[in-house]
Amino acid sequence: MTDQTAPRPDLASLTRVFLRIGCLSFGGPAAQIALMHRELVEDRPWLSEKDYLSALSFCMLLPGPEAMQLATWAGWRLQGTLGGVIAGLLFVLPGAAVVLALSAVYAGLGHVPLMAALFTGIQAAVIAVVIEALIRVSKKALRGPGARVIAAASFLALFVFNLPFPLIILVAGLWGAWAARGAVGTAPAPAPIRAGSFATLAIWGAVWLVPLGLLWGQGGLLFDIGWFFSKLAVVTFGGAYAVLAWMTQEVVAVQGWLTTGQMMAGLGLAETTPGPLILVTEFVGFMAGFAAGGWGLAVAGAVVALWMTFAPCFLWIFLGAPYVQRITAAPRLAGALAAIMAAVVGVIANLSLWFALHFLFGDLALLRLGPAHLLIPDLTSLRWPALGLALLGAVLLLRLHRPLWQVLVALAALSAGVSAGLSLI
Repeated sequence: MTDQTAPRPDLASLTRVFLRIGCLSFGGPAAQIALMHRELVEDRPWLSEKDYLSALSFCMLLPGPEAMQLATWAGWRLQGTLGGVIAGLLFVLPGAAVVLALSAVYAGLGHVPLMAALFTGIQAAVIAVVIEALIRVSKKALRGPGARVIAAASFLALFVFNLPFPLIILVAGLWGAWAARGAVGTAPAPAPIRAGSFATLAIWGAVWLVPLGLLWGQGGLLFDIGWFFSKLAVVTFGGAYAVLAWMTQEVVAVQGWLTTGQMMAGLGLAETTPGPLILVTEFVGFMAGFAAGGWGLAVAGAVVALWMTFAPCFLWIFLGAPYVQRITAAPRLAGALAAIMAAVVGVIANLSLWFALHFLFGDLALLRLGPAHLLIPDLTSLRWPALGLALLGAVLLLRLHRPLWQVLVALAALSAGVSAGLSLI
């Protein structure tokens, strides 16, 4: 339990602190979680170390961005539901405003040669960023031969057999829960369901799904965006990188909303902003709306994508927060999460290869061998400048460990310089 003698902030203080957190939350979930720890545990005695770590474990069990959900939990713990809403929104809105502005710049100027060259450099950096994520997650998730088998199987399922990402996550989770069956005897007794849980489910379920129902009545692109990102919201385990491959496949190959290059550019833009990386969904919604109907539909698409991405997070937190201690002590859930994280390694490996092939080669062929589907690059279509940019990004980020913003700026500037030089030849 939290130390009840610790001072509780008033709403004004809570708002100021979470606004600062939202504006400074660069660098991905690890940096964001560390920032919140410093602000809420170290600098202020608002939360205990034990409660903070228990809540972090709980948020890692949930679909969606764990850092945003941890912020929402902290706000709820300090000032109830209103505090949770304030903390969650302030964690997201500063970054969302920046992504909206960058999306507008990309939509309006992305076809200009200079801007196109800048975004090519950003795409090159994205390959190194995804590989870095693959290495980081592998170190945490691949503990033992069983986890390596799950990772390899998930990679083959996606890259070779083109199986749906939600199916892979479901199978991995069920396997992990079954494999942990021997520890069931140590699980705590189920906690009684609180009376307010049903009201919480009804209210926040309505916040999420009623707007989707209204869009369904109208049909069209906005409903398609809302429906897709609602599905995405319930399978986003293991961070944004885990679902980017499925998102890319769906929005590029199935829906035709974006190109692979645009998806990579959106990921690069989201990497430069505060807030969770899953804000890339806002970019996707904006670009899909812009292509279909101009600026008005673009903004509407961005809003719908944001709503369907983050509204479920409040439901998960407010519904599960009273049961954190019980949930985090359940062996089957821990086993399911461990298996899902191992599968995520294979998913991110698939994403790395997918992005690299589309960025480095001009022509790709799809080879079908029964149920298998293999992307085969035309080696003569290798883009040598793109290869040079990607290798430089890998050296700067993975070998020299330069900050991400420096890598993005360096590659964008170099790409623009190379493009200008080639245009003069």
